Amino acid sequence: MRTNISRHKIRSPFVAKVEELSGQNLLACYQCGKCSAGCPAVSQMDILPNQIIRFAQLGLKEELLKSNSIWICASCMTCNVRCPKGINIAEAIEAVRQILLRKREDHVNVEELSDSERGDVPPIALISNFRKFTS
Repeated sequence: MRTNISRHKIRSPFVAKVEELSGQNLLACYQCGKCSAGCPAVSQMDILPNQIIRFAQLGLKEELLKSNSIWICASCMTCNVRCPKGINIAEAIEAVRQILLRKREDHVNVEELSDSERGDVPPIALISNFRKFTS
């Protein structure tokens, strides 16, 4: 996959929106990887937490919004605690989710799950899924 990085992407409305919603300065992250090293869900992610921040820094909107990792993050805040720069990474990931949810897009449609499948879904995932109907 070849992606063009430009000043236009880095200063895009998408980057500004992620920073606005999360309250975080994405450029403060210098990619140490401590967030990814401590993440309990990293084995299930296609993009690691530090890479999520990097994609957001570079304005790689389409690649980031297609990622399964933004839905896998359980917002356990381990990444926030481990960050030496004090960046709240979980909030940045939540901001990316919110951008999709505000467009009424989601990774899972709860209404299509069987009763047994709903029983296996963590409660926070169900709550997150229903947010799109209340914003």
